[in-house]
Amino acid sequence: MKLKVLEDNNTFIDMYYLGEPAVSYYIEDGQNKILFDTGYSDAFIKNAEKMNVDLNEIHKIVISHGHDDHTKGLKYFLKEKKDIELIAHPKCFEYKEDKTGLYIGSPLSKDELSNFCKLQLSSEPMMISDHIIFLGEIPSLNDFEPRYSIGKSMIDGEKVDDMIEDDSAIVYKSDQGLFIITGCSHSGICNILEYAKKVCNETRVYGVIGGFHLFEIDERLDKTIQYLKENNIKWLYPCHCVSLKAKIEMAKQLSIQEVGVGLEIEI
Repeated sequence: MKLKVLEDNNTFIDMYYLGEPAVSYYIEDGQNKILFDTGYSDAFIKNAEKMNVDLNEIHKIVISHGHDDHTKGLKYFLKEKKDIELIAHPKCFEYKEDKTGLYIGSPLSKDELSNFCKLQLSSEPMMISDHIIFLGEIPSLNDFEPRYSIGKSMIDGEKVDDMIEDDSAIVYKSDQGLFIITGCSHSGICNILEYAKKVCNETRVYGVIGGFHLFEIDERLDKTIQYLKENNIKWLYPCHCVSLKAKIEMAKQLSIQEVGVGLEIEI
């Protein structure tokens, strides 16, 4: 597998790419070329051009969840009909707003997206390439990562608390163990890893990249660090929605890697 960070909050010094508080990764698994999330703007497209990544060769798009810092780039990428599959949870493209009432969902609805690509919406795990699995809906498997609402969604014409059930991730099955790729981990990063192990029938986790949705130094962070230590994960790339103080606390006990636009990972 090859992974290139097309969009992230951070950029590396002397690598002149565009950064924004968002996520977009280009992934190769053999002949399969996958786009994971599309950031907040067309910045991922501009960065891809500078990296000599031909986005016209993308076979599949995977969306981690429906928030606009992961979906807004779709309107720049899908301007015309493409022979491409878009994989996401069935609730990914529902209406979403934050606690102030600001719309924070996808710029394109399910109906609009179906005019541009082939939608594959699944709450169940599904293979999307030779070695990569989309995890679907993540169950709660521990007591320290409860789901909580950060806004509202629309169900049958009524606004309800959005528990972000559409939050998912993908996992690459390597000879060294599992490499998990996530967007924001609203489901809980440990829940995601534990479910990936269950789905793949594999106990080894080789690496993780993505947002862990950790901001405060609290019990949740402490237990997350303990879980990651117990799993002896070699490569940890916390980024996007992980605060500096959370990273500092993690770095006291774990070996964590820096992430920025232009980072390349090969397994």
